[in-house]
Amino acid sequence: QVQVVESGGGLVQPGGSLRLSCAVSESPFRINDMEWYRQAPGKQRELVAKIASGGGRNYADLVKGRFTISRDFAKNTAYLQMNSLKPEDTAVYYCAALYSSYDPPVEGRSWGRGTQVTVSS
Repeated sequence: QVQVVESGGGLVQPGGSLRLSCAVSESPFRINDMEWYRQAPGKQRELVAKIASGGGRNYADLVKGRFTISRDFAKNTAYLQMNSLKPEDTAVYYCAALYSSYDPPVEGRSWGRGTQVTVSS
């Protein structure tokens, strides 16, 4: 199994910054894309950013220019740098790791438990 653990959430004022971390456990699987999602109260979970194993990045329109996803392959860790935070960024942020193996052929997505981000004055 692939274990995913997020950290770095907290309370920040509007305009402030936070850096989230997502650590993935060692496993026999190859880790492919790593993704950050968020879910605000009463809303559906939405994709915020993703980074592929080759380094390609994609962002939701709402966070482009403010959030940056990165990845440290040596540490099996992904990061989400969040700048210019707004109250509407308040949500639980989840990390997901897409994994696979060739023999036997396995594909899956493991989720962390989430970390709360609250943007408020």
